[in-house]
Amino acid sequence: MTDRIESKIPFVGLHAHSGLSPFDGLGMPGEHMDFAYENGMNAHALTDHGHMNGLSYQVEHLKKMRADGKEFKAIYGCESYFIKSHRKWRQMYEEHKAKAKRQKKEEYGLVVESEDRQKKFNPLNERRHLVMLAQNQTGLNNLFKLVSDSYQPENFYRYPRMDFEMLDKYSDGLIISTACLSGPLFGDFWKHRNDSADHVLAAMRDTIARFKEIFGDRFYGEVQWNDIKEQHEGNNLIIQACMEMGVEVISTSDSHYPRPELWKDREMYRRIGGIIFDDDQGIPESVEEIGYELYPRNGDQMWEAYKKYSARHNIDYDDSYIRDTIERTHHIAFDLCEDFLPDSTVRLPEFVVPEGKTAIQALTSDALAGMKKKNITDPEYVDRLKYELNIIKERGFAQYFLTMKAISDKAQERMLVGLGRGSAAGSLLSYVLDITQVDPIKYDLQFERFLTKGGAGYPDIDFDVEEPMALKEQLADEWGKTTVVPISNFNTLQLRSLIKDIGKFYGIPFTEVNKVTGVMMSEATPLAKAARGQTAGVYTPTFDEVKEYSETLQAFFQKYPDVATHVDNLFGNMRSVSRHAGGVVVAENLDHHMPLINSGGVIQTPWSEGQNVRHLEPLGFIKFDLLGLSTLRMISGAIRHILKRAHGIEEPTFEQVRDYYNTHLHPDVIDFDNQEVWREVFHKGKWAGIFQMTNGGAQRFCQEAQPTSLLDFAAVTAIFRPGPLSAKAHSLYVANKSNPSQVLYEHPIIKEILGDTYGLLVFQEQLAMLAHKLGDDLSLDEGNLLRKVLTKKGTGKDNIKTKLYNKFVRGCGKHGLTEDIAKNLWSKMEYFSGYGFNLSHAVSYGAVSFQCAWLSYYYPVEWMAAFLDKEPEEKKAGAINTAKSFGFDIVPPSINKSGRVWEIAEDGKTLIQPLAGIKGLGDSAIDQIVANRPFNSIEEFLFNENITYSKLNKKALDVLVRSKALDELMDDRFTGLKHYWSAVAVDRPRKEKNLLENIDVYAPEGDFSEEEKLEHFASLTGIFPIHEIMPQEIQDNLMTRGCPPISEYDPDLQLVWFIPREVKIKKTKNGKEYWVIHTTDSNAFDARIRCWGVKEDDKISLNKVYVANLEYNEKWGFSTRSIRRSFRRLT
Repeated sequence: MTDRIESKIPFVGLHAHSGLSPFDGLGMPGEHMDFAYENGMNAHALTDHGHMNGLSYQVEHLKKMRADGKEFKAIYGCESYFIKSHRKWRQMYEEHKAKAKRQKKEEYGLVVESEDRQKKFNPLNERRHLVMLAQNQTGLNNLFKLVSDSYQPENFYRYPRMDFEMLDKYSDGLIISTACLSGPLFGDFWKHRNDSADHVLAAMRDTIARFKEIFGDRFYGEVQWNDIKEQHEGNNLIIQACMEMGVEVISTSDSHYPRPELWKDREMYRRIGGIIFDDDQGIPESVEEIGYELYPRNGDQMWEAYKKYSARHNIDYDDSYIRDTIERTHHIAFDLCEDFLPDSTVRLPEFVVPEGKTAIQALTSDALAGMKKKNITDPEYVDRLKYELNIIKERGFAQYFLTMKAISDKAQERMLVGLGRGSAAGSLLSYVLDITQVDPIKYDLQFERFLTKGGAGYPDIDFDVEEPMALKEQLADEWGKTTVVPISNFNTLQLRSLIKDIGKFYGIPFTEVNKVTGVMMSEATPLAKAARGQTAGVYTPTFDEVKEYSETLQAFFQKYPDVATHVDNLFGNMRSVSRHAGGVVVAENLDHHMPLINSGGVIQTPWSEGQNVRHLEPLGFIKFDLLGLSTLRMISGAIRHILKRAHGIEEPTFEQVRDYYNTHLHPDVIDFDNQEVWREVFHKGKWAGIFQMTNGGAQRFCQEAQPTSLLDFAAVTAIFRPGPLSAKAHSLYVANKSNPSQVLYEHPIIKEILGDTYGLLVFQEQLAMLAHKLGDDLSLDEGNLLRKVLTKKGTGKDNIKTKLYNKFVRGCGKHGLTEDIAKNLWSKMEYFSGYGFNLSHAVSYGAVSFQCAWLSYYYPVEWMAAFLDKEPEEKKAGAINTAKSFGFDIVPPSINKSGRVWEIAEDGKTLIQPLAGIKGLGDSAIDQIVANRPFNSIEEFLFNENITYSKLNKKALDVLVRSKALDELMDDRFTGLKHYWSAVAVDRPRKEKNLLENIDVYAPEGDFSEEEKLEHFASLTGIFPIHEIMPQEIQDNLMTRGCPPISEYDPDLQLVWFIPREVKIKKTKNGKEYWVIHTTDSNAFDARIRCWGVKEDDKISLNKVYVANLEYNEKWGFSTRSIRRSFRRLT
């Protein structure tokens, strides 16, 4: 550890910002705390701008410091935005809105502070800074409430604001100081400085009086010591006014970065964020040019800054008085602020517990009702439920399960939900509560993988739904917006964008920067994978790995060391705030227990919870993951088509969809041993829309493995991941399954546990069970602990591992296994632990895949329509090609037949593209069409008294004609589609007479060219009609001749086919011309081909089919050195 500096003058930084104040502060709170400690201070405040997002980091780092034996105190605070009266400001705001011709959407989210913005006075942007510190838990809760309320829409315009009325209501336990050059007293200074000092002092006295009325002696004036003339002028007046009003003053350093040498990186950070607006303003050469040093100074350094800058500006202060202002911060920190950790009481909604019952009583009652509903009486189930309830009671989780059930019940009122996700599917309680749908006892799913008696932390149930946003909005509307709060995600500065942004400020040519960012990942990835022993699957190298393994980046950093320094110090700092994909916190009055923020108009948590951080649960807030699963929308869509076609229900309700699902598809009723489905879908590879089977490698492995049961398929999905693939587990599994007699089991217990996976350790539960059954008095809980220890996800303590190892080896001996066999088995378990998969998850997700396959087999056209609806626009062309390969015909949008989703024609073989897929055609226009059709002529469509043409306007007509949706209304009066377009849409006729005139005037225009028609259709529908250019029989013929589409490139063959969509002409750094051809193929794969050595007579025809011999490497992708020799046009 670095030796601590000793400061003679006691001081604590009570005004400090971290990198959670984006593009203003720099560095995480822990870095600031560590430096403050090294710099001789035993306490440090955190007062980020307008929010308290850094408090969770502050608390976690404080615990770490104390665990390391460091005596340190955290002060919790915020530098809020303040105005004197919301009512007056709001009145001014509403008047402004009324006058404005166009009102832009308000900017919510992570507040970005800019002092420069305040120089151009706009009354709507008015706000002053106010430092607020919590003395105790009461003060902290009041500060949470104040911050939360400041983000309410009525208090927000670009910035959250508090006023005197709010401060008066929640003043207990708070200490206030007047902040910086943007504080309320300096506000009086800026406003009246051109009048006289007396005017300034009078205004300051009024402001101080109001604050003193609310806070009494907990209100302080604040001064700072920098090389800014106006600051010293204002300091003198603040000191005078406070002395006259009997208010004490403190000195603060207003720190913004954790170490003195980071000043330059902070300046760069501000420029990246646009806080410095002058594009010509470069990076200062020295800190003296800026006029301030904003690191956590100690008392001696504060005194030095005071003496240095006051002398420079010839301002005389009372040294004794100023020293008191410095030392007073220590008094506030240690005598007025309690030493406490924020209250971490677990908060869950009380309304889920019925009146007159305890949580465990209510949970037990609901569980028994669920058993009765499912008609479960088997003693094995009863015993298992008792066992689970006892553990849940011991660990105090009953209210959590009641909350999860309440969420599940609400979801199932309006949408399909998932069968189970993760280890929660191993819980019988979850099953009988209808939180999950797969019977855990039937499939030997372990509850201990989900919860153990001696575990730490709350359960984590991920809950899949059709529409997570709709569910979260419903819960918030019904339970309250401060009861159901989405969780925040914090987005950080990444390597690629940092290099580009910093390179721009240093004037490095874009081509040079682009060369580095274009290849660094491809250079680093294979070396990083090799270093980790990964030979298969996708891998993204870490920041440090890219620096270590990319030679191009290393050379760039050696050439530009300043850029390297900035990148090192800025990587990972805050860029913006967003929302977690599905996480919410649920508890009453959350605005009293955390400082809520607002992003995109949505209230959300100030702290995050995910893979990289766990900040909510340690503070008592439990995350509920409500995740979107698009496959559920597909299943729901297919059911709606089935009900419409097979049951005559024109507009199925959700209740009807749910009834069909429960009757035919629920895991309790569907036959997972239906061999027709396994054979016709999984063995034959009919993968359209089959969940988990979108990857070509997974598809091939599944066909090789030939699953015939849900457990077989679970093993397939568990094995097809980077770890097992690197270990060649897929090949071994297929070989063992093909010849199970060749598998050697050293003991019957091993065969009992590994027999279903043909001797391979595939699932984590198998490892736990092996340890449990072979070990000497080794419980199943200990078996799961062993899994965690071996994967270093749990305690990782060597003594626990050694204890479990000894029990395992000793137990193996008691079962008649030699010590060598026991050690070898342990080694296998240790190796396997790095890639084992969760059986509960694999079985539950495998069941979803089977549901898809069942629908595809028994209702192929309905499933295909649902599949086409679900596929995103960038994959739509590939999906259509898939549909055609299944024998379905595809027709363009039709004004009379298309709806909002893909429709099925009466012949049951034709799929009709939806109107909703036409770009530029809004929902209101579609409403007009659907409500008033059928249309028998163009006149009926253009001059219909029931249609509101302000909604079905000229733009709508344009896209309807060019997308071919109006083709069926075009008669022989029109000489072609271009004539039709001009007469109907371009020169929109208002009367039938005008239409007839247009028909005559525009007759010479005739038709669009085939190229124009293709481009219109592709650009408006997002679908490239590849089947019109490349019939399926030609694709099949090329494939049999060893020429796959470019998306299925084989480096041994090198021959591929593709369709050029765009050619871009570029030049190398030496000025030589080369082309980049953007292509597509039957899989809608967007590939780029670099063509070197282009000749004058080289030519590429767009939207035609080509075959070519191509090279491929990680750096350049596809390329050729001769278009003439490599390319051949087929159509």
